Amino acid sequence: MSATTPAPDSTPYVVTLGTAGGPRWWKGPGQGQRAGIATAVVVGEAVYLVDLGHGVGRNLMLAGLEFPRIRSIFLTHLHSDHTIDLADITVFGFMQITDPAQRPIRILGPGNRGVLPLVSPRAQTPPDPLFPDNPTLGTTEMVRTLLHAYSTDLNDRVLDALRPSPLDHFRAEDIAVPTGSGFHPNENPTPTMEPFEVYRDELVTVNATLVQHPPIAPAFAFRFDTAHGSVTISGDTAPCDNLVRLARDTDLLLHEAIDFDWVHRSYAHQASEVARASIDHHHKSHTSPEQAGEIAARAGAHALALHHLVPGTADPEVWRAAENTFGGPLHVPNDLDIIPFSRSAYSVAALAEQATR
Repeated sequence: MSATTPAPDSTPYVVTLGTAGGPRWWKGPGQGQRAGIATAVVVGEAVYLVDLGHGVGRNLMLAGLEFPRIRSIFLTHLHSDHTIDLADITVFGFMQITDPAQRPIRILGPGNRGVLPLVSPRAQTPPDPLFPDNPTLGTTEMVRTLLHAYSTDLNDRVLDALRPSPLDHFRAEDIAVPTGSGFHPNENPTPTMEPFEVYRDELVTVNATLVQHPPIAPAFAFRFDTAHGSVTISGDTAPCDNLVRLARDTDLLLHEAIDFDWVHRSYAHQASEVARASIDHHHKSHTSPEQAGEIAARAGAHALALHHLVPGTADPEVWRAAENTFGGPLHVPNDLDIIPFSRSAYSVAALAEQATR
């Protein structure tokens, strides 16, 4: 279903605003066709964003999702490919809001890690960290620092054009990991845990869990439950039991996927420790299409969609390998695709009807 075919009003759906992962602009076959990772969860007139990869603001407009409809933004983790357009959304976005009584848009994400990650064992000399006085900003600090960086622009618009302050329209909040979980960003970044609630309004309840994406921590997955169905968004993670627990019986699981063959081809001609450390990172922090299928099957997900695709220019058939391990409907969406997640969308009758088309 494309973004030009709206779902029925009673049907919640996601719009895949951006489907590529990785802190880069992809080049090669199909280059420029996948924007950075970003997903809109649409419930009635309300819009909830998960992650803000490059191009999210433009694709919101192309999808016909007007900015004032956004209620909340959820950041799975603070890697740049998930947050690079946070400045775009706040600095440009506040000028799209004309109703002074509109409720602030909440931005929820990880807090300050509080300790630097461990240095790769492949390092011959430990590198010096950037900004050692405060090297691991959390969501609240990140939003304020970005707005501060644009203070010349923003004060021009507030003082000269009488625009309201963006601080009136955005409320950044750090998600607190439940006390007693045993979480430690280095020693125990993904303790076994039950999902915990991070957001609720009259349309959705959002639960989170810690997932496995070292060295960054905390890293979250989110589940949106509505009156008509549920969607679970993995964030970046290696195969993880916490995610299986969060996604139990979900109507739609959006899961990241990486082509590990591409990873090895990409670094095959580099003998440096940087290349070896990069390969190490991908294997300990990400999921193959087949592994994503296994996660969906274990969770009893009714349908699976793969996104955060690395590389962003791979042949779509690479991702269909998930069908080897997951027997339900599989989506490999393009940018701006619509995927419904109502319970009725994946009922036996609905799937049988789709099979006959």
